[in-house]
Amino acid sequence: MQTALSAYSVAERERLILEHLPQVRWIASNIGERLPASVCVDDLVSTGIVGLIQAIDQFDPTRNASLRTYAEIRIRGAILDSIRGLDGIDPHKRGKMRLVQAAIAAVEQRLGRCATEEEIAAELKIAPAEYREWLAALRGVSLGSLDTMTSEDADNGLLSYIADPRQEDPAVTLERSEMRALLAEGVRAMPETERLILDLYFHRELTLAEIGRVLGVHLSRVSQLKSQAILRMRAYLEFRLNAGRGATV
Repeated sequence: MQTALSAYSVAERERLILEHLPQVRWIASNIGERLPASVCVDDLVSTGIVGLIQAIDQFDPTRNASLRTYAEIRIRGAILDSIRGLDGIDPHKRGKMRLVQAAIAAVEQRLGRCATEEEIAAELKIAPAEYREWLAALRGVSLGSLDTMTSEDADNGLLSYIADPRQEDPAVTLERSEMRALLAEGVRAMPETERLILDLYFHRELTLAEIGRVLGVHLSRVSQLKSQAILRMRAYLEFRLNAGRGATV
């Protein structure tokens, strides 16, 4: 069904959908190669088509941008949103993870700075000690596709989903560069201790026990801070990416 925002007639809209279907299949296949074999590429294609339709309906041809580039962003975004639940996190932990992310985002947007543990706990309406227990329970939560965010070569991380490194499209190159800058910006915005833990763990590949010896803190505390740093980064990226998508019409 054509939306009121669409700049195209019904016939033109249908033509554009058919014309860009190969683009959806290519993006879905490209992302599917990096996912477990249990993930059905046809399901990714179906989700990508939804993103394509949204792109066509919301695209403004008077802007200095191409529909193909805008559609690629929306297609990839729709597919990535659909696979966020494939991270192996059990539903109970995922619920807590989302609550913590939302609390971090709310506090930091309200205060304009990094939220402390006490402030996050207050936002969650729980005691700081209970919040630290939550972090301990979430110790297995990883950055998933963001695991290489502190590496100089992030092609195997989130960037590999955002854009194919084999492509030479200037728009894709720019997108990759912007995402790399966004990841670095998120790390710089973190408290120094959390930033150091992520660097030592992901970049220098130290174990949590080794990091504890470097920082002079107990292993359990390192685990809590690592969980908090990861959730802080997730909250930051979700906010920035969603804000960017909402501003693109």
